[in-house]
Amino acid sequence: MADTKRMQTVAGIILVFILFLTGPFILPVYWTMILTEILIMGLLAMSFNLLFGYTGLLSFGQAGFFGVGAYATALFLSKGGNSLFVSLVAALGAGAVAALVIGFLCVRRDEIYFAMITLGFGMMLYTVAHNWLSLTGGSDGLPLLNVPALNLLGREFSLFDPNVMYLFVLTVTALCIFFLWRVVRSPFGLMLTAIRENKQRLAFVGAGVQHLRLAAFVIAGALAGMAGGLFCLFNAMATPDILHWGFSSRPVLMTVLGGSGIFFGPLFGAAIFFGLEQLITSMTENWMIFLGIILVPVVIFFPHGILGTLMDWMRTRTKRAP
Repeated sequence: MADTKRMQTVAGIILVFILFLTGPFILPVYWTMILTEILIMGLLAMSFNLLFGYTGLLSFGQAGFFGVGAYATALFLSKGGNSLFVSLVAALGAGAVAALVIGFLCVRRDEIYFAMITLGFGMMLYTVAHNWLSLTGGSDGLPLLNVPALNLLGREFSLFDPNVMYLFVLTVTALCIFFLWRVVRSPFGLMLTAIRENKQRLAFVGAGVQHLRLAAFVIAGALAGMAGGLFCLFNAMATPDILHWGFSSRPVLMTVLGGSGIFFGPLFGAAIFFGLEQLITSMTENWMIFLGIILVPVVIFFPHGILGTLMDWMRTRTKRAP
């Protein structure tokens, strides 16, 4: 029975990946670009979900690591770097290092105190990016005058082509999601879930709760940095706005919409978020008001998020079926 469920899960994941893969071939360019942004922001939200949904840590600082990754990519490419691979490694490493330093101080606290500390550090990173004109360009940001081409099988593909950019982002995001899947399904991932459920009991049996939290924080920061690097390539620039605490609310909203603690919940929530944004902005500029109106019944009637509640409903029907 367990093997059957596992095969169904794998088959479902492969089917979704194939659907994403065919996206640029059947959709207009505009919606291909929207899908690209959904993948990037979905990766950011999934990194947040590792902390909130699996470890029980509410972080308001994910935008900080996202922005650090974006600026690492922009600085590398603007200073003469010409390798896409190295630019993304720089984003991943910068996010991990920033998360290691900040997380060392944050993981000692719980609940609202942890959230406020991450918020404070996030705003510190925003201020640095906004005021360090010689390095980051200040409020104008750091534009990419040259984005290296993607070299594949002896051919060069320009990332200024929306379809090439989409397939590149899809590949990198899929690899990151696969890594995250392995993390949450490993004994380490089970320990994180145990921290969320009862960290005192885990500490009583000798587990290093703070070290486990710090490891999760660093992994989440590294993946957020990778998402930031992709976002920098997608927009051909890095701006301080993406480090602001208001930007950190996006992965929170996406996770709540899709379902916290559900592996693909944040990605599903990102799709809903951008879908609603496109629908509402086509009718009014005050889309955030209507998004807030929609979020209230979602939280009330879908306590585990839309995807999480649908999965619960399907499990209930399966149990009732003869």
